[in-house]
Amino acid sequence: MVTRIAVTGAAGMLGSHLVERLAGRGHDVVGVDLRPAEQPVPGARHELADVRDTSRLRQLFDGLDVVVHTASALPSYPVEQIRSVIVDGTGSVLAAAGAARVGRVVHISSTAVYGLPSVVPTTERYPREPVDPYSRAKAEAEVICERHRAEGLCLPILRPKTFLGPGRMGLFAMLFEWAEQGRHFPVLGRGDVRIQMLAMPDLLDAVESVLRAEPEVANDTYNIAAADFGTLAQDFQAVLDAAGHGKRVIGMPAAPALAVLRVLQAVRLSPVYGRLLHKLRADSYVSIEHAAARLGYQPKLSNRDAILQTYAWWRGQRQSTTAPRTGGRTSRDPWRQGVLGLARHFF
Repeated sequence: MVTRIAVTGAAGMLGSHLVERLAGRGHDVVGVDLRPAEQPVPGARHELADVRDTSRLRQLFDGLDVVVHTASALPSYPVEQIRSVIVDGTGSVLAAAGAARVGRVVHISSTAVYGLPSVVPTTERYPREPVDPYSRAKAEAEVICERHRAEGLCLPILRPKTFLGPGRMGLFAMLFEWAEQGRHFPVLGRGDVRIQMLAMPDLLDAVESVLRAEPEVANDTYNIAAADFGTLAQDFQAVLDAAGHGKRVIGMPAAPALAVLRVLQAVRLSPVYGRLLHKLRADSYVSIEHAAARLGYQPKLSNRDAILQTYAWWRGQRQSTTAPRTGGRTSRDPWRQGVLGLARHFF
């Protein structure tokens, strides 16, 4: 059956992959974003709109069956924009969907809502304990979603870990560049923490699962992540090995490095934000048993697979990655490395 689906954030990394996947399955897809699509997708149309413009969204959602809300802000955005895009945008999307009588809205949240959890693997029952503007906005958006769910809307919430795949840049571009240039790569401490990530195809599979699922199954909250993951040093070392220069992941004393990075962040000379600094010092992984049991979620790719596939894509596209850094406006953009870019000369 052909489903009529809107995807917000359609020009972003996740949104663009999702539009392509759903249109390829034969669905009638409309992508919604402030930015134009990078390239046309057969079977889909792209509409320019702000997710905070309820009236415009109401028009675009008219006659649709499903909305998948992927539009978001990144932690690198100014604080007021983070809340405006994530919280106000989610409220606007849900109000427009309700007015247009859309039957199902899939909300893409984040495991960031757990903050810096003290329990791993972290289950969906762990409380929301946000620690910064981004995680607070994500948590507040979920509260809005749960309010609409309680009023009768079928509203699956997916909480993915950091996802990787073709198009992913951000801070990963720094690892890829240093590897390609034949440099060692530093990590905090020994790099022996286990940091779970997620491959884009597995996240797309999860979205399709909640689109297909019966309402009583779909109408729930699910962690989505890789099942197979190693330590941060192991995953980063796989990239250095693939580069072929014989370089290694180098551990840095955590306390002094953290002190320096905090200062650099405060004066806007480093793109590394506070929650990430803390997350890289302790194991960070979630339980996916709930999604496996109810949705049949079975991730096919490991952390290593995801990061190596992204690196392979980056190598193939690196001629186009030399554009000026944008400061991390989207996950597709290489971030300004600031002082960290100069540090590469010591490695």
